[in-house]
Amino acid sequence: MARALRLAERGLYTASPNPRVGCVLVRDGNVVGEGWHERTGEPHAEVHALDAAGEAARGATAYVTLEPCSHHGRTPPCADALIAAGIARVVMAVQDPNPQVAGQGSAKLRAAGIEVECGLMEAAARELNIGFFARMARGTPWVRSKIAMSLDGRTALANGTSQWITGEAARQDVQHWRARSCAVLTGIGTVLADDPQLNVRGIETSRQPVRVVVDSYLRLPTSARILGEENTPAPDGDASRSLSRRGRGREGVWVYTATQDANKISTLEKNGARVSVLPDANGRVDLNAVLHDLAASGCNEVLVEAGSALNGALLQAGLVDELILYFAPQLLGDMASGMAQLGELTSLDQRINLEWQDVRNVGKDLRIMARVKKG
Repeated sequence: MARALRLAERGLYTASPNPRVGCVLVRDGNVVGEGWHERTGEPHAEVHALDAAGEAARGATAYVTLEPCSHHGRTPPCADALIAAGIARVVMAVQDPNPQVAGQGSAKLRAAGIEVECGLMEAAARELNIGFFARMARGTPWVRSKIAMSLDGRTALANGTSQWITGEAARQDVQHWRARSCAVLTGIGTVLADDPQLNVRGIETSRQPVRVVVDSYLRLPTSARILGEENTPAPDGDASRSLSRRGRGREGVWVYTATQDANKISTLEKNGARVSVLPDANGRVDLNAVLHDLAASGCNEVLVEAGSALNGALLQAGLVDELILYFAPQLLGDMASGMAQLGELTSLDQRINLEWQDVRNVGKDLRIMARVKKG
């Protein structure tokens, strides 16, 4: 199973919106086939492993990191393929949370006389697909907020200067988090101040994340680099199918707004953006609705790269799952901008509690990963 999980990691940047899955076939103590799922629409891990094993699959044990699918999607059910190949035993790490599977794959295997076991290295399998499990369980992606700051928690000087607080190694590390994410989300303030591209650079991947801009009043200029033709990702999985059904123009840049200004919307759509109007009761973008819309389009993991206003709004709304904090060995002083606008807390009961996940040096900087404690 450990080998199957390592194989599944090979789809870290490319499998979304499908889960990352690996499979190893063992017969008489020898590995006879292995495979992993690379991208949506292509064969699943079990099929690759069965193809590699050929006749040696008959009577073998299949170690697979996720319950084999039992429904017809873009590919036939993997449970049927395992049955047809004569697999004798299936050991899976975790049950598939997808309601279209959710135990049905296991039931089909058992009905065919195949021994089925579940739970081996379950925690690791869930962690690898944490966004997929979040999307299936609650209808929203797993949200990580990346923040680069000084040791005293400052992200920019009072005049807006922020490039660069952290070093090259930290900036390159961010590219890995972008590459594994289905979407990179930012606010209009960051776009106007920094004119970022928010695409993956320096990492070999066939898939770019969708770039999402929260822009309540449609201030996004058509000259923004994020709208550039060269930055537009190729259509990707369920997300591209969803956009095609909606008839929303070129995939790649999605703008969420609270304004019904038809002229501004038309201008942005002509420049390649998909624009959705999702206002809240206060006339700003409904962030919860944004995340549900992203999930409905197939987004498993979202990386937030935004300023203190949007970071604060997401944290206050309880929409952030994890923080990736890069601390540079420098002090910027109390006049510089903070990491998140949370307003004044009058009681410690209002604080946002975190759980440490990982602490390590990245070049000259320190990276701390922490998860938001909820409930």
